[in-house]
Amino acid sequence: MRSGSSRRLPPTCGSSMWCAGSGTLRRSSAAPTAQASPAGSKQVKAGAGSPSGHRRRARSPASCASTTASPGTRSYISFDILRRVLKDYFKYDVFYCMNITDIDDKIIRRARQNHLFERYREKQPQAAQLLEDIRAALQPFSAKVKETTDPNKRQMLERTQRTVELAAEPLEKAVQAKLPAEEISSCAEVLLEAAKDLLSDWLDSRFGSEVTDNSIFSKLPKFWEEEFHKDMAALNVLPPDVLTRVSEYVPEVVNFVQRIVDNGYGYASNGSVYFDTVKFASSEKHSYAKLVPEAVGDQKALQEGEGDLSVSAEHLSEKRSPSDFALWKASKPGEPSWPCPWGKGRPGWHIECSAMAGTLLGASMDIHGGGFDLRFPHHDNELAQSEAYFENDCWVRYFLHTGHLTIAGCKMSKSLKNFITIQDALKKHSARQLRLTFLMHSWKDTLDYSSNTMESALQYEKFMNEFFLNVKGLLRAPVDVTGQFEKWEEEEAELNKNFYDRKAAVHEALCDNVDTRAVLEEMRALVSQCNLYMAARKAARRRPNRALLESVARYLTHLLKIFGAIEEDSTLGFPVGGHGAGLDVEATVMPYLQALSEFREGVRRIAREKKVPEVLQLSDTLRDDVLPELGVRLEDHEGLPTVVKLVDRATLLTEREEKRRGEEERRRKKEEAARKKREHEAAKLAKMRIPPSKMFLSESDKYSKFDDTGLPTHDAEGKELSKGQAKKLKKLFEAQEKLHQEYLQTVQNGSVQ
Repeated sequence: MRSGSSRRLPPTCGSSMWCAGSGTLRRSSAAPTAQASPAGSKQVKAGAGSPSGHRRRARSPASCASTTASPGTRSYISFDILRRVLKDYFKYDVFYCMNITDIDDKIIRRARQNHLFERYREKQPQAAQLLEDIRAALQPFSAKVKETTDPNKRQMLERTQRTVELAAEPLEKAVQAKLPAEEISSCAEVLLEAAKDLLSDWLDSRFGSEVTDNSIFSKLPKFWEEEFHKDMAALNVLPPDVLTRVSEYVPEVVNFVQRIVDNGYGYASNGSVYFDTVKFASSEKHSYAKLVPEAVGDQKALQEGEGDLSVSAEHLSEKRSPSDFALWKASKPGEPSWPCPWGKGRPGWHIECSAMAGTLLGASMDIHGGGFDLRFPHHDNELAQSEAYFENDCWVRYFLHTGHLTIAGCKMSKSLKNFITIQDALKKHSARQLRLTFLMHSWKDTLDYSSNTMESALQYEKFMNEFFLNVKGLLRAPVDVTGQFEKWEEEEAELNKNFYDRKAAVHEALCDNVDTRAVLEEMRALVSQCNLYMAARKAARRRPNRALLESVARYLTHLLKIFGAIEEDSTLGFPVGGHGAGLDVEATVMPYLQALSEFREGVRRIAREKKVPEVLQLSDTLRDDVLPELGVRLEDHEGLPTVVKLVDRATLLTEREEKRRGEEERRRKKEEAARKKREHEAAKLAKMRIPPSKMFLSESDKYSKFDDTGLPTHDAEGKELSKGQAKKLKKLFEAQEKLHQEYLQTVQNGSVQ
């Protein structure tokens, strides 16, 4: 997900690092996480009673603009949940480091293109010049469309081409017709916007090498970093303990590269510096591609890892081996550059993370996180260059790789612009609902963002919230001090045992690869047991045990806080008033609402006694129409006090609409049943009116002869009926005779006319 604009930069480097004491974090056998932890190394601990004095090191994925509903966002929220669990549940001291990639091939190209396009727009080209430039830009673009073999990407490019061509037609007609300047200018502005990507590519191919000012390349990442932080705050993702930007760590990157060269694992070539994978892999102390060894030699993956601006025959010829990757890239005209021992250049993609993390976290870290698709070559190359720098074989003890995020079952594509922005997602659903969706799926598996997935999260939130509201209502009911501690019967003892069994299961799930999906199911099961208990007490006209239910509700609240699903300082349940309200709305307004409810209950009692239906109707209107608009729900229970609940206004209005639809449906069904009953009775009466002697006479298509009483004797073809047929018709005749007698009796009594 990302904020704001439909234009985005791709997620680049992704990582995270954490640390702990003794013990292990158990991993499910199916987990696609990769462990880079040799025997004897310090392991990540996740268990109760663990020492909290250790400083846990963690590094998190980020880039300057990856704020779309992408695998990057999946990592941000998933690692926020994992971080919270380690820190707040297992009580580890987590040091969380986030890297920001603000120097990258795609960032460089997009920043340059944006600069050239804005410069072109500022010149306000004449309509004829604009049309000429559009035609010139369409030529290479059309060739690109023809060369594209991927059907989805080709369809997207064809759609872009058609959009530009359609936008050019009104301007061409306006110029030919010599329309007023204002109309021509308006058409030109529409065309400029439609052809922005097309013109940007074309301008970059002509003038890109002229862009030399480094500040041009910092404007774009700075903007997207600000948007990224806003979106993370909106999603209730905790900020990192430290944030590093590549542009601020160039000297450290240069020193990092130099030491790798000095250690014999890097070599300079034509102003660039490459990592020598063959020499590294042949060393007794090291091994290359620990995470995905079968991917070694995958040229497509390697070229993607090198970056769009670095894949050329010239660059490939600079390498000793095709698997070698760039630590430092010699800058070409039109790219940012910094001085270094090998000439002006810029950091390679993989080295950025290693240099920044290594500077702050040292020779090893406990956890390094990122998306599943970053395992090779990015994370494998990070491991190699970092272990080459530190001359060790365990830079990372654990890699945690999150699963992909898809939309409606389709894998997202940056080129196809198949994504939804965070801001758009938050217009439809709250940050809590989005987080619950993530919690309901294992962090290591693919998560599909769809209406069905979100509906599951909405229903879960509603289910939990109703429980919290019921417990709050129970706790607000007046009771003396001693009444707070009631005798436990068998039902309370059984519920308490279930409570402790569920808590043990939750702990087991969190110890087993932080399985939040299993945790939420245990929470659901616990609430279901509580609901059954409260329903049984309500049916018996007995008050549920307040202390026990409060303990359960506080425990569930504590878990949801740990997961980041409760943003405010709420002691019980979801807070009322929204994130950042700064006011305990519930504590402020509930005394007044309780007084209103008790007054209404007294009025209703008097109205029933005095038989004043108008007052009862006003009370119902207050409950059904007035208070829901204010986010208040009143629940009347026969023989029990009215329960007051503060609920989201939109939820209440939806409930009211559903209730009205339900009532309308019931009314319609009732009317339909009454209509069918009337039709049935009318048909029955019509049948009763027929004398038995005439009931078969009208069926000339079946029978041709009848006896004196009107019973058929021959079929339509003149053949005499069999004894069996005659017997069956005789029974029908006698039944009709009985019905007709009933009809005559009702007529005689005056019941039917």
